[in-house]
Order: sequence, then structure tokens, then C-alpha cells
Amino acid sequence: MSKPRKLAENLYLIDDFDLNWEERTGTYVLIEEDITIVETSASPSIPYLLKGLQELQISLEKIKYIIVTHIHLDHAGGAGLMLQHCPNAKVIVHPKGARHLADPSRLIAGARAVYGEKFDELFDPIVPIPLDRLIVKNHEEELIIGPNCTLKFYDSPGHANHHFSIYYPPTNAMFTGDTSGVFYPQLYRDGVELYLPSTSPNQFDPNKMRQSVALFEKLNLDNIYFGHFGGSAHVNEVYRQVRMWLNIFVESATAAYRCERAFDECVKATEQSIFAKVMDFLQSNQVAEDHPAIEVIKLDINICSQGLIDYLMRQDRQ
Repeated sequence: MSKPRKLAENLYLIDDFDLNWEERTGTYVLIEEDITIVETSASPSIPYLLKGLQELQISLEKIKYIIVTHIHLDHAGGAGLMLQHCPNAKVIVHPKGARHLADPSRLIAGARAVYGEKFDELFDPIVPIPLDRLIVKNHEEELIIGPNCTLKFYDSPGHANHHFSIYYPPTNAMFTGDTSGVFYPQLYRDGVELYLPSTSPNQFDPNKMRQSVALFEKLNLDNIYFGHFGGSAHVNEVYRQVRMWLNIFVESATAAYRCERAFDECVKATEQSIFAKVMDFLQSNQVAEDHPAIEVIKLDINICSQGLIDYLMRQDRQ
């Protein structure tokens, strides 16, 4: 188990070992007067999160807020379980996500449909959150967590409609969840920066994603903190790559979709096209074909391809 990583004076990152992978999904710990965590990952990650908090010598009774950027299970699935360990905490969520945390039956049904018999291993249990322990934050609302730290919430759709991002003044940063893509620190340590958009089903919208990225750019941030995984100070490169790859993703999916194949066939064709382009990029940067990050990238591209074809089908139905 890796130790919590110090990102700034009062900011730490705990590796949640989501899907039993290192550096997949992280929880940010904001050590202010009101101790706050951002993201919980899924319930099987909670033991890792608890261990990380113990290493930071943070009493669970002192945690005041648990913020989830959106309600996808790899970000918020463990929030209800975590809340049982934090008697004085409340969960902060986007207004479009609150009812699904209070009654997660639709979240559970949707995940079971996708993951089948793997559901229990990956996500169980998903614990409902009492309404009196939920707080909704709307666009540009604030939350004071310390004398020198007032968080600000920004509606940031594109990946999902129930997604907000959180501005963190001490490092002029944004916790962007999945809206500004996925960062692969395994590659970064080898000198290669890769930021891929996260286009998973079933609310992905490329135009909304572009608008959210434009909002981040307008705010002149110094750092972006990703749900997957860690932070980057190269914010302009983040914006450039997310826009570039988003165009490539949509073009690849559109070409596959025009062939009028069945959904699964469209997804497979999209996946193959995108993966080939990403591998071309990596190999041009001397990344070996057996680099450990590639297994993660393959999974991401599969899920992204499903969301891309789902988006095109929704567009056709309108």
C-alpha cells in the first residue's frame, strides 16, 4: 500500500486502489479547519481510504465534508459506506445527483446491467445516504472550510450532467473529476504526458465537455486535480490534449457508426480505431507496447467507445 502523497501544504492524495489497480482513482484530503475529502471511489476502496486517513493521523470524527464530483460509482459508490465511519460528516453532491445517493436503486440496477456477476466484487455495498446528511451545491456556490480556504463549485457537464468541479484557492486549482479527462502518472514518470477525455455512457456530450474545459481555461488555473489520477500543473497541455483527443474520439466513433452496425460492433470498431491512434502517439514517444499503463488505457478506451456510440444514438433519436 502506498502512503498518502503530499501535493501542497494542506492537501494530500490517497490511492484508493480502485479495481485493485494502483494510481487508478484517488481521494483528496483537504486538511483545513473543517476537514474535507473529495471523492471516495467505490466501496471496496474504503479500507484503503481509512488506512490513508489513519496514516495522516486524521480522526474520522473530525471529517466534516465528503464531496463527490459526480455520482458514478468509481467516484461516489463508497460515499454511503464512508459516511458510516464519519459520524459528523455530510456528503456534498451536484443537485442532479442527490436523489440517486439517497436512493441508489437505479445506480445499482444500471451497474449490474453493465458489470453482471462482477458487480459485487467491484461495487458492493452501495449504502443509501440519509437526506439530512446530503448537501447540494449549485453553480458558483461556495463553502468555507477554513479561514483561508473557501471552495467554489462549478457546474461542469460533458462527462455527466450530475457533475460539478471544485475550485481550491490555496493552489489555484480545480478538482475536475472526469470532466477534464484522465491523467496517466505511470506514463508521466517515463516522460510522456497523456490526457484522454472520459466519454463514458450515458450522458456524455462533447459540446458540453468543450464548454466546461473552456470554463476551466478562462479561470486561469495553475493546477488540475483529476479523479484518475493525481494532479498536473501543465494545464494548457491538459486543455490542448483533451480537445485534440475529443475530436479524434468523436471522428472515430462517427466513422464506425456510419457503417450502421449493431451497437456492440460499432463499439468494437470505435475502440480499435481509437486504440490504434493512441498507440501511435505512445510509440512515437518511445513507450513500449507492454508498458503497464496500456492495460488501463485499454479499459478506458472500451468504456469511452461505449459512451461515444451511445451519444451518437441519442443524437439520432432527437
